[in-house]
Amino acid sequence: MIRVENLTKQFNGFTAVDHVSFEVEQGEIFGFLGPNGAGKSTTIKVLITLLAPTSGTALIDGQDIRNRAPQVRRAIGYVPQMLSVDGALTAYENLLLLAQLYDIPKAQRQERIREMLSFLKLAEHAHSLVRTFSGGMVRKLEVGQAMLHRPKALLLDEPTTGLDPVARQNVWEHLFDLREKFGTTIFFSTHNMEEADEVSDRVAVMNRGKIAAIGGAEELKAKTGTAAATLEDAFIFLTGNQLEETGNFREIRRARRTGQRLG
Repeated sequence: MIRVENLTKQFNGFTAVDHVSFEVEQGEIFGFLGPNGAGKSTTIKVLITLLAPTSGTALIDGQDIRNRAPQVRRAIGYVPQMLSVDGALTAYENLLLLAQLYDIPKAQRQERIREMLSFLKLAEHAHSLVRTFSGGMVRKLEVGQAMLHRPKALLLDEPTTGLDPVARQNVWEHLFDLREKFGTTIFFSTHNMEEADEVSDRVAVMNRGKIAAIGGAEELKAKTGTAAATLEDAFIFLTGNQLEETGNFREIRRARRTGQRLG
């Protein structure tokens, strides 16, 4: 579903993404793992055609991000770190706005929105202002926005930043359901080692713009030679770096703004 070949992105001589290559299979949950500043968000922005690569390329659903950008955008859904919902609108109004932007036929919009709200267990909050939502509800609504046009791949940038453990689990339960119902490929970035270990089929360890290793979590942990190794142990072993860890609507906005600034 996603094939990345020698992807490089530079900013004024600084190499944020350095000859990165990997593949993500159809229906896979693929974790893009690394600390803030590793190049994860930049890679995602190149993949969604928001940034042009300096060199190298990528294919999503067989479409080249360089010369088939409109086709790539139709094949993907994207959930950014920064808030993508409007707190002054209701859940229904946010979804209606995205349905219009995605050119979903007018005759199908009401049913698509109703189905999505029901799927996300937000139907009873359809006409509530989003600024009254918890962080977990906000994130679920953002996932719903990105899935309205039924994309083949969903790319999420730090999808559970600022969420408590219960909300994080709830969001992932819905992402698992999306994969089960639609066969959606899920590509997500995170610096949360425990989360990546629990939900990913495979992970790519990103460090200082390069990929240090790719594989299943157990495979990477085995490389340490320690029976009780965690994925964080594997990260430190593979890169030599330590990781540092870090609601309501206002809190999640603040947390994501901080994450976005750090890249």
